[in-house]
Amino acid sequence: MIWGWLLLLLPIVGGVFIVGSSAKAARSIALLATLATFGASIAAAFEFGVWGTGEYGLQSTVEWLPEVGINLSIGADSVAMLLILLTTFLMPLAVLGSWTAVGERLKEYYGWLLLIETAMIGVFLARDLVFFYICFEFTLVPMYFLIAIYGGSGRARACVKFFLYTFTGSLLALVGFLYVAWCYAETHGSWTFQISTLCEFAAGTFTLSQQLWVLTALVIGFAVKIPLFPLHTWLPLAHTEAPTAGSVILAGVLLKLGTYGIYRFVLPMTPDAVVEWAPILGILAIVGILYAGLICWVQTDVKKLVAYSSVSHLGFCVLGLFALNPLGLQGSVLYMINHGLSTGGLFFLVGMMYERYHTRDMDTVGGLAKRMPVWAFFMVFFVLASVGLPGLNGFVSEFLCLLGTFAAGDSGSYPGVYGPWFAAFAALGMIVAAMYLLIMVGKIVFGALKEPAVDDHHGLPADLSAREITVLVPIAVMCVVLGVQPWIAMDAMEGSINETLAAYPGIVKDAIQQVADSGTSLLVGGQKP
Repeated sequence: MIWGWLLLLLPIVGGVFIVGSSAKAARSIALLATLATFGASIAAAFEFGVWGTGEYGLQSTVEWLPEVGINLSIGADSVAMLLILLTTFLMPLAVLGSWTAVGERLKEYYGWLLLIETAMIGVFLARDLVFFYICFEFTLVPMYFLIAIYGGSGRARACVKFFLYTFTGSLLALVGFLYVAWCYAETHGSWTFQISTLCEFAAGTFTLSQQLWVLTALVIGFAVKIPLFPLHTWLPLAHTEAPTAGSVILAGVLLKLGTYGIYRFVLPMTPDAVVEWAPILGILAIVGILYAGLICWVQTDVKKLVAYSSVSHLGFCVLGLFALNPLGLQGSVLYMINHGLSTGGLFFLVGMMYERYHTRDMDTVGGLAKRMPVWAFFMVFFVLASVGLPGLNGFVSEFLCLLGTFAAGDSGSYPGVYGPWFAAFAALGMIVAAMYLLIMVGKIVFGALKEPAVDDHHGLPADLSAREITVLVPIAVMCVVLGVQPWIAMDAMEGSINETLAAYPGIVKDAIQQVADSGTSLLVGGQKP
């Protein structure tokens, strides 16, 4: 179908026009290109035709190197399509939000934004492993330059750390992918890099030991991107130093490439190994939830606080993935979308504050509701969405992740390897999150007005301009829509999630029976105490 290729090509065409334009026109061209891509994604969603099923739409293949099994093959199931819609929704807002924040080297800046949009869409559309890896890896390049050129005072260290961490993780994932493809070639006498074929092959023929090695390589590679504790240390620095649009893209989409990779590859490719190692991965997720939450509690830099909160929030997302039941996976995929919206909104607001006061220090600026009431309204709104207030988007996804974790035990509603204790410790993280986010709101929104001495606001009004409100309103509307009607997304993803979990019920039941009968641990080589 033409829609998939159109989604990939429109940002590239916009970038080509930017190369031949003036610096001032680059902003308008980038906005038009991202709006056109968003419009094409809406049209593709209406033409999709496989919502609620486990099938793939927008499928198309162009032969590239058929003699070694490499093709440019694209297609999307409903989970991928939802993430494509999130990507194309956030990109024009990122462009519009950069209107006054970036004042130099505009052609390069907007060109990198369009290139990273193509790479992110390519990750979700890829049905060939080589094409997936090229897009997955290429996202590093535009983000590296966005941080290195347009970031804060510590941008040199931030961009290098970001690149080294994520590039090294990606190389480990590549080793796992190549091992699976090599084993397939040895067995069948020909190479293929078709994702569905390799997943089915590995799940059906690999021994537990082989699956464990593949799982280790893939999980490390994707965990760096998420990031999962203890591989998270690059994220707060990258977020803090990145320009506002870079932080929005990083939180809104790039981090989801890691969780999407686990959903797309780890779960269907290594089911036996996932059951074996799910408790350890769940413990790491919970440690990340609590550890990052406690770090947030002592932060004075608002942007760094929101950055660390992403580590905590995505711990819930990982926990839902490895709960191995429909509740957990629905909550996890919904969390990918909801986190992109609410945290993206918070990064926009922090950037708008920084443009006016040139500081993010809560000890320096505060009580801004008196000076910026519209900004304060949106700040409170997105904090409540991030906390998980019922009626807003964050509540449903967090609740489903916790419910899936709670039910995923030998006495739960679904077979699984977690249970009430995992859910209880994760729920403690929700309490910590509510405390540090509400403390932040109390300091910078309410109380006595504190304003640092600044020379000017770069021509910006004291409160939000019409352009800035235009950036925030669509995100806020989606937070309400997905909070009140989460079934829009949940029904759409149901078939894809059931397809992913098809290999698990018997495996997990066997594992639980093993625990009940012999007292052995689900951890490798361990015994129950």
